[in-house]
Amino acid sequence: MKRIEQKVEDTWCLEDMFESDDFWEEEFGRLQRMIFQYEDFEGTLGESADSLLEYLKFNDETNLLMERLYVYANMRYHQDMANSMYQEFAARAQKLMVEISGASAFAEPEILEITTEKINIFFNENPELETYKRYISEILRGKNHTLDKKTETILAKSRQMANAAENIFSMYNGADIKFPSITTEEGEEIEITHGNFVPLLESTDREVRKAAFEGVYETYGKMRNTLAATFAANLDQANFYAQVRNFSSAREMYLYGSNIPESVYDNLIETVHKNMDKMHKYVSLRKKILDVSELHMYDLYTPIAKAPDTKYSFEAAKDIVLEGLAPMGEEYIKVLEEGFDNRWIDVYENEGKRSGAYSWGAYGIHPYVLMNYHGTLDHVFTLAHEMGHAIHSYYSDANQPYVNAGYKIFVAEVASTCNESLLIQHLLKITEDEEEKAYLINHFLEQFKGTLYRQTMFAEFEKIAHSMVQNGEGVTADRLCEIYYNLNKKYFGDDIVIDKEIELEWARIPHFYNPFYVYQYATGLSAAIALSKRIIEEGKPAVEDYMKFLKGGSSQDPIELLKIAGVDMTSAKPIETALELFGNLLDELQKMTD
Repeated sequence: MKRIEQKVEDTWCLEDMFESDDFWEEEFGRLQRMIFQYEDFEGTLGESADSLLEYLKFNDETNLLMERLYVYANMRYHQDMANSMYQEFAARAQKLMVEISGASAFAEPEILEITTEKINIFFNENPELETYKRYISEILRGKNHTLDKKTETILAKSRQMANAAENIFSMYNGADIKFPSITTEEGEEIEITHGNFVPLLESTDREVRKAAFEGVYETYGKMRNTLAATFAANLDQANFYAQVRNFSSAREMYLYGSNIPESVYDNLIETVHKNMDKMHKYVSLRKKILDVSELHMYDLYTPIAKAPDTKYSFEAAKDIVLEGLAPMGEEYIKVLEEGFDNRWIDVYENEGKRSGAYSWGAYGIHPYVLMNYHGTLDHVFTLAHEMGHAIHSYYSDANQPYVNAGYKIFVAEVASTCNESLLIQHLLKITEDEEEKAYLINHFLEQFKGTLYRQTMFAEFEKIAHSMVQNGEGVTADRLCEIYYNLNKKYFGDDIVIDKEIELEWARIPHFYNPFYVYQYATGLSAAIALSKRIIEEGKPAVEDYMKFLKGGSSQDPIELLKIAGVDMTSAKPIETALELFGNLLDELQKMTD
């Protein structure tokens, strides 16, 4: 189907952001002219409360307009990526964003030069500055890790060079790598790609799974030493910046942005270690259901429960999501219905449309959701998930000033996964079909396996790898493979053959070039499960606390916002709660297969 053939009611209403492309052009031109005004503020921020406030308001105005221009351009581009006009819109918006970043680069160093005493006087002199108290305090928090202007300039200029390792890996992994061809169960000869690798591992034909697995890791193995050197260079640059900026480690530096204690990271790994028996039990159950004498690493993705044949219209999907999220109460459901009824969602696939699903938007305009809906139960869960993101953004924007509205990555997956958890537990309660129930349980178990256990294993690998550099140890392909292989043995247990090829998996994970990021998937799932449990069991009081979290934006540290919702991620309890549910679901599926 071409984009022009879509029914209007099935597409998102981007006119709510810009009524026309011509208006986008007008606003783009206005912002281009506004950028020159940054020069007027340079050197004035410490002069008075009024001059500081005037700059902060102006900066908000430019960034808000920039956000709208950028989001609109990219959303128009994503609805048909063959449209050259919107390709150009997106490229121009990106260039303008870089220009604004450069024009405003003076501001944070200037604010850091203002003494704490003077800042406090400013707050007393002009109450309007209170809106920016959190923003300013976050800048000042970084004072001990901010260097003199000359050094900061050098460090800024070094970033392009420091990003070389990630760029080299991206180029190899995205453009130059070539996987072999294999024969599918239908007898078709196809080349393995990043996109079809997991679907091939999900194949019901074991020979296809094995061939895909071996083909991918044989390819990475040919470049193992080069990939190890590339990854080691990325570890080196992270360690260099941590040392220069007076952090005790790269991990402390990367967790510092969201003010996450390192103990949260360690706590996650330790708690998962204590619950490794559940993962091992899952592996044993998978081996039993697949009825194989030996379970291999390439058997971990193939379904062990048949997906229901039922197809759900989009109207039916909306009704299912509304029913599943009923425990969230009237206020939440009303916003959900508003999104369903007022074209927040771009529903169906069309030629040139970006694949997958996401939620995005700009402050002051309702959020949007992109989908490629095909009527499967998985896509019903995707709808619940993306609307979780959307409603989190809706409440943050509605209750926070622009400067505090954007929530941190640490909590970005909490609202979406909480929605999924509420929906799946509702469906498990009402379904009478044993096949569908087994599928739902397995769907949930796979989430735990892939998100809580696997991402924690990734996090543990990162912790070890970065510690090696910090301790002056050599980072070689053999050493990385040994560490990674042993982690797989620890996490997956004795009931599976840990194939030699898996030792190279570290070499194909792009997230390892964005240090200490992946642990947040595991903490986010744990927080979401704990919150959904509290909502189901306690009702209104739990919902009220959860809504305070949704409305918090970044007005407090993410750890503190989650505490308001009733989840303390500095303790082991949320992770234990999530893993307890994993264990219970595992027991239930085991009984169904006995």
